[in-house]
Amino acid sequence: MERLMFFNIGGGEIFFILLIVVMLFGADKIPDIARGLGKGIKDVKNAANDIRNEINNSTKDNEDLKKFQEKVDKEKKNIEEIAGSMKRKMDI
Repeated sequence: MERLMFFNIGGGEIFFILLIVVMLFGADKIPDIARGLGKGIKDVKNAANDIRNEINNSTKDNEDLKKFQEKVDKEKKNIEEIAGSMKRKMDI
């Protein structure tokens, strides 16, 4: 027979924990506590998503910066080639 396992806790242990919670806080406070926990979890998830989006956006900006830098390097090389050929012609 399989036991219901949740975080390596059996059904009997879960029932005992719930009984203690009801005795400590009362049945009328449990929904408020659960609501507060739900809001807290939601806030943590939203913060994690915001951080993930910020990282993705900064990575995207870095890619644009790399493309721009590649274009600048290409044009710099072209200018150096032109300047080099002009110097050679002037040296003659």
